[in-house]
Amino acid sequence: MTDLVVEDLVAGYGDARVLHGVRLSVGQGEICAILGPNGAGKTTLLRALCGMVKARGKVTLGGTELAGRSPDAVARLGVAHVPEGRGTFMPLTVEENLRLGAFVRRGRAAVEADLGRIYTYFPVLKTRLRQAAGSLSGGEQQMLAIGRALMLRPRLLLLDEPSLGLAPLVTRELFRIVQAINAEERTTVVVVEQNAHLALGIAQQAHVLETGRIVLSGTAERIRADEQVAQSYLGYRV
Repeated sequence: MTDLVVEDLVAGYGDARVLHGVRLSVGQGEICAILGPNGAGKTTLLRALCGMVKARGKVTLGGTELAGRSPDAVARLGVAHVPEGRGTFMPLTVEENLRLGAFVRRGRAAVEADLGRIYTYFPVLKTRLRQAAGSLSGGEQQMLAIGRALMLRPRLLLLDEPSLGLAPLVTRELFRIVQAINAEERTTVVVVEQNAHLALGIAQQAHVLETGRIVLSGTAERIRADEQVAQSYLGYRV
């Protein structure tokens, strides 16, 4: 079943247009990788999906129109965005950051239960509850950012460059956890990632953006196995 549908999406900043009629769809419970070179419009695409930049076109999640809504309204419809650079509130503690993720929810018991759920995915966060987020390592901050997003109980999770600045071992563990979250909770995930090989390893489908347009779409397996595609768009050899 298709969950996220994007049709003829145009977006940018001021007079500068970045996205030029993007069209894509993501099945319910799937992981979709958005790949492409720097400046292709990947971050702008995620910002347009969550209402952070003005956009024209059609964006629906489960049949509900998202385009034209504020970021707050989009979040209330079940869209959680983990921005590039993590976006944690550095002076606040780990626990305070996590609780902020549930700001649109009611029901204290359910929120407390979900805190426990987050700790099963990221056990290290339970040992850092009273620490300021700014004192965590880069990998721990990224775990916190994803954990805070999960406190929303999202239907759609948007991840922007989750491996940025992280050591390879930490990155692989983070992607393993994202894959587990997707499998166990059936959360639809759209991930923008420079490490194409890793992203394609957990995704079911992928789209390659170039200068604001999708130039290639297909299953992650097919794109990963295509040597010409890998060399031309993804920066590695098969």
